[in-house]
Amino acid sequence: MFRFFRSSIRSRTPKPVVTSPKLAMSFCASSVTRSPSTGASAEALAFIDFLNASPSPFHAVHESVQRLENAGFQRLSERQDWDLKKQGKYFFTRNGSSVVAFVIGGKYETGNGFSIVGAHTDSPCLKVKPVSKKEQVGYVEVGVELYGGGIWHTWFDRDLGIAGRVMVQNQDGTFKHTLVRINRPILRVPTLAIHLDSSANTAFSFNKESQFIPVLATTAKAALNAMPKVEEAQETKHHPALIGVLAEEMGIAPHQINDFDLCLYDTQPATLGGVYDEFIFSARLDNLGMSYCSLMALINTSDNIADETNIRLVSLFDNEEVGSTTAHGANSNLLPSTLERLVATEVGKASKNTTSSNNNKISFEQALQKSMLVSADMAHAVHPNYSEKYEENHRPAMHKGTVIKINANQRYATTAPTSLILREVARRRKVPVQEFVVRNDSSCGSTIGPMLSAKLGLRTIDVGNPQLSMHSIREIGGADDVKNGIDLLGAFFELFPIVEAGVFVD
Repeated sequence: MFRFFRSSIRSRTPKPVVTSPKLAMSFCASSVTRSPSTGASAEALAFIDFLNASPSPFHAVHESVQRLENAGFQRLSERQDWDLKKQGKYFFTRNGSSVVAFVIGGKYETGNGFSIVGAHTDSPCLKVKPVSKKEQVGYVEVGVELYGGGIWHTWFDRDLGIAGRVMVQNQDGTFKHTLVRINRPILRVPTLAIHLDSSANTAFSFNKESQFIPVLATTAKAALNAMPKVEEAQETKHHPALIGVLAEEMGIAPHQINDFDLCLYDTQPATLGGVYDEFIFSARLDNLGMSYCSLMALINTSDNIADETNIRLVSLFDNEEVGSTTAHGANSNLLPSTLERLVATEVGKASKNTTSSNNNKISFEQALQKSMLVSADMAHAVHPNYSEKYEENHRPAMHKGTVIKINANQRYATTAPTSLILREVARRRKVPVQEFVVRNDSSCGSTIGPMLSAKLGLRTIDVGNPQLSMHSIREIGGADDVKNGIDLLGAFFELFPIVEAGVFVD
């Protein structure tokens, strides 16, 4: 029989609503209690709680939905008709890993623009393989697949848990998407002792397939704690120890586990750091940092919409780290179909006689030319030990504002008009912004901005809060920048239609 042990971890937040009986026990916030005298903002502390509750994109969407519902947003389904009203607040999810939320201005009319912020919920991680069962020289291991472009050496010697979704078979034969989280260190990828690898401190390298496999247990202990036999199909794919711990955590029988999407994550919680508590040390800052700022900016401004002429919308996509070309990624129909559906709805029409598909198409094309997308993805802060890697006039610093990202080769979608609009928005609200351009002798990452801009013919700007150690298992961000990001995106929602009216480009 399996025996599992947990240590209780105190949380600053109320017990969250979860989708499996024992999931609530595994949500944790920072174990470090901070004094209010440090000056850490409420936004930074709330963001840390969001990080700690979001070890996978499925959990991040679940947490986003909780905040939206608490703010009075109404759940919709893409499978059903939408009955929308002016000043209404709505959201829907797709795949459980992407979420779209929007508010309809009190003075919105069909053909008016959209004020859009896009971000993504995924981060580089290790994912459990479809057939993960491995045993080598007395150890039970779990086969994993690399997701995204992580700094993989940082995953060695870390205490790893598992989180994601399981497709659970109910008693009536139906299947349900159910969240699961093993919030204790059941896995670890050990390094080789320096005595057996003299180059470890100068040229650490490893084979990603054969030397990057997490250890789950010893075969001896697994045999001593053997559980009743699980379903044969699962036993041939995954070790009974893994299936058993998932079933025990969810309070279900092992045979009810049909399939899953599971990622490994560092169980060390996010926390404030630095002598002045000015940093946030955490996994998944890229891109839960900008996902959270986008979400809270919409929520914070969602009741100030009586005189709003636009629809304000946030779309948090999955799979950006692997190219976005999925049914729930930015390169799907998720955003285009949502915007088309909103244009076609009756909510902004002067009369019900203007619902022809031709009129809808024209209104949609007109609306796009009055709209703007802010692609919100974390940016690079200047590194104190590698300052030569940054262009000398473009070295973003923490605490000094969200970064506008520019690239002549269109790896970012920022243009002079979109940069002007956002700068003017920031100026009017006295919100700081910075600029980043990569060196000519350095490669440049990209975002969802260019693909959505091209797909929709939509004015776009790329922005992000500055951070260090991007794509490491443990990243560093600025505590003050959480509020900076929320304030900037909130100002964009409230001021974009006004500022945009004074910018003329044919």
